[in-house]
Amino acid sequence: MTHWPEHAIFWHVYPLGFTGAPTEADGADPVPRLRRLGGWLDYLIDLGANGLLLGPVFASETHGYDTVDHFRVDPRLGTEDDLRWLIDEAHRRGIRVVLDGVFNHVARSFPRVEDWRRRGPDGQPATFEGHDRLVALDHENPEVADHVTAVMTHWLDRGVDGWRLDAAYAVPTAFWRTVSDRVHRAHPEAWLVGEVIHGDYPRFVTEGGLDSVTQYELWKAVWSGLADGNFYELAHALDRHTELLDVFVPQTFLGNHDVTRIASQLPDPRHLPHAVAVLLTVAGVPSIYAGDEQGFTGVKEDREHGDDAVRPEFPADPAELSTWGAGVFAVHQELIALRRRHPWLVRADTAVEHLDNRQLVYRSTSDAGSLLVALNLDDAELVRPLPAGEWAPAAGHAEIRGGKLTVDGHGWGVLAGR
Repeated sequence: MTHWPEHAIFWHVYPLGFTGAPTEADGADPVPRLRRLGGWLDYLIDLGANGLLLGPVFASETHGYDTVDHFRVDPRLGTEDDLRWLIDEAHRRGIRVVLDGVFNHVARSFPRVEDWRRRGPDGQPATFEGHDRLVALDHENPEVADHVTAVMTHWLDRGVDGWRLDAAYAVPTAFWRTVSDRVHRAHPEAWLVGEVIHGDYPRFVTEGGLDSVTQYELWKAVWSGLADGNFYELAHALDRHTELLDVFVPQTFLGNHDVTRIASQLPDPRHLPHAVAVLLTVAGVPSIYAGDEQGFTGVKEDREHGDDAVRPEFPADPAELSTWGAGVFAVHQELIALRRRHPWLVRADTAVEHLDNRQLVYRSTSDAGSLLVALNLDDAELVRPLPAGEWAPAAGHAEIRGGKLTVDGHGWGVLAGR
């Protein structure tokens, strides 16, 4: 992995929804909606983040994942000048910008769709996961690799810092190796992260030449472990998460544009800070989906427009946000500040110290330091002997009483080793 992502915490935005763009391209003149995001860059910094992960910004038919031109900004969002203005404004504040590259499939109106479309075993045109309007590309065709390489280097030349590769799991790793080698030769510092939902993450990274992949396994274990009161699932996932560090640093998250929001996954709102604590005290390159830091709710449904609830429009100015989310925002700030004080967490090993269904204590360590994290879903206090060494409260509500770690019912906390 290149150096800069090891210090990155991303704020993830779905631009078409965020800016209130029309749901379908209408052929109208460009509207510079991307510039609305400029007013949120200082908010991003106030949160403690320093990266902007943008969903699709290229010309498409509807939701951005049905691209018609990878070299043209979607007119509903503006022009290339508007995108480059946003990149410049972000960089002026020390914010890295990563774009979403949709290279597994394209819209039916994509200009080369008949030449580059993939065919199934029956010779019929392939689509992406049954979506008739999303045409799968033929990744055995060298022209497709040439095109994807050209797109990625084009925007990297214009200041972008990296790429999220949408539906990377549906593309052969040999294709990604061809493209990633070319892109990294031209831009060695570019960070390439593939969307991979399940499977052999390390193999995908090593064979595909990518820097990272999305850690869906940990995402699922966090929300379902908290929702079901089953920390055994989370403990198992943490063990597997640590093993990945031998090969790469995963991209971690609690939410994105494709999943039900974390606040809607948890039946008890008191446990939302527990999820944020896990995200920011274990290894990885974390991202926070815009609105999660305010406690936004939203359920993804398996139907047409079923993503709308998790892709809402935001106000033009952060000052217009409801004060209802201030407490959740403060928890994010506290834990991001903790991570900034302990940057070694990006590659920290995590080991479980105490485990039962509703109480979990784990330790994240490196040669540079150690954190003890306690999560309590019970009504009763969590009380555990402290490991050897000197410890001090660092975040949340963990206390040291009588030489023991203590956390109130349904509380959470972090101790730092000294």
